[in-house]
Amino acid sequence: MTKLCPECGDKIVGRIDKKFCSDGCRNAYNNKMNKDAKNLIRNINNRLRKNWRILEALNPDQKTKTSKTKLIEKGFDFNYFTSIYTTKVGTVYYFVYDQGYLPLENDYYALVKRK
Repeated sequence: MTKLCPECGDKIVGRIDKKFCSDGCRNAYNNKMNKDAKNLIRNINNRLRKNWRILEALNPDQKTKTSKTKLIEKGFDFNYFTSIYTTKVGTVYYFVYDQGYLPLENDYYALVKRK
């Protein structure tokens, strides 16, 4: 029984469990399979990445305070975050991966980093 490469259709030579004819075909196949097929997913990931970079840049000491205006000027979008953490006393932190923010009074935010 001859096995064919799922990427290019060439005959596979070598080990019995080999799936591709070459590393190039294996990489091309996996890149196609793992590509963000929908713009929605790609755009959300880009938005999260941008929010994370903004929080990281404004929070070099892993705990600081900033204004809503400064976050918005840098392009931060408050609609995109990865998790919400509620403390025992009911304080709600919003996280973008390991970078978080807590809404304070007068449009200020406490920025924190999860350890």
